[in-house]
Amino acid sequence: MLCLAAPAMADELNIYAWSDSIAPELIEKFEAETGATVNTDGFNSNEDALTKLQAGASGYDIVTPSQHFVKIMIDEGLLEDIGAAELDAYAAVDDRWKGQWWDPENAYSIPMAYGTAGFAVNRDLYDGPVDSWAAYFEPTEALQGKIASLSYPDEVVGAAQLYLGVEFCTEDKAEMKKVYDLLMAQKPYVAAYSSDNIENRLGSGEVAAHFWWDGNTLRTRNGGANVEYAMPKEGLVGWLDSFVVPKGAGNVDLAKQFIEFMSTEENATIQYNYYAHSAPVKIDEAAAKYTPENAPELFPDVPVEFSRACSPAAQDLVTKVWTDLLQ
Repeated sequence: MLCLAAPAMADELNIYAWSDSIAPELIEKFEAETGATVNTDGFNSNEDALTKLQAGASGYDIVTPSQHFVKIMIDEGLLEDIGAAELDAYAAVDDRWKGQWWDPENAYSIPMAYGTAGFAVNRDLYDGPVDSWAAYFEPTEALQGKIASLSYPDEVVGAAQLYLGVEFCTEDKAEMKKVYDLLMAQKPYVAAYSSDNIENRLGSGEVAAHFWWDGNTLRTRNGGANVEYAMPKEGLVGWLDSFVVPKGAGNVDLAKQFIEFMSTEENATIQYNYYAHSAPVKIDEAAAKYTPENAPELFPDVPVEFSRACSPAAQDLVTKVWTDLLQ
């Protein structure tokens, strides 16, 4: 763990990223090239990352939130303007991720990875259909009591909205009551609400279905587990994580150097092959490990709806649904 009470050293970079998201090989390579020491801490939800920055003096130089939380952090004045559009890394970013609503001036963030949130099943335990969210939210007897969800509402509520046809960020209480009713009806069949240890929980057969992410399912499948990532016809919840620098970071220049380093074609390819989530920057396709043929998880053939930063009124409804669900 980091000792955050001490001031940052000039040659020390403190990173707060999604757990196990950055290739250890690249950490070692960056340290060897720069002489810097890189310390990494992991989080399992955007809410955790936001709370850490809101508390102030986090001690971190880089954080990797998803797009809607980048927007929230910008609006709350929690990020440094790093002039992202002026970095060499920006030239490597796919045009579709430039000028997006979460950072329209491309001042605060450089994309790191993107993908989807959905659910995966253990095919040793469940051989039924996974072409609809109905299998997860309204499970048949084969899955009842054998489902696990995440511990936070962000993408789970979004998936429920996709299934019900409820608009993301709605302020309509009646519409959100539909989401609440769906999740409450599902609750007796949910074995755990947890964002930790998902790979073992699903891969070992402790549960037969788990809310999860595309690349994580892929890595677990490649590790020998008989798991399948669902492609529900109603769609998947999209996300894009980015490198950002917290306001008051001790080593802004070193943070920008790391972002540049991670965004080169060679290193982005190494990161793609390790993380198994899609790369929003240019990679070496000849050296890319994952293709539509061997990694269908990363190439969905169903609609993808990206999470958005909601109004306070809409977010309050999401929070209320989740709080009432888990109490």
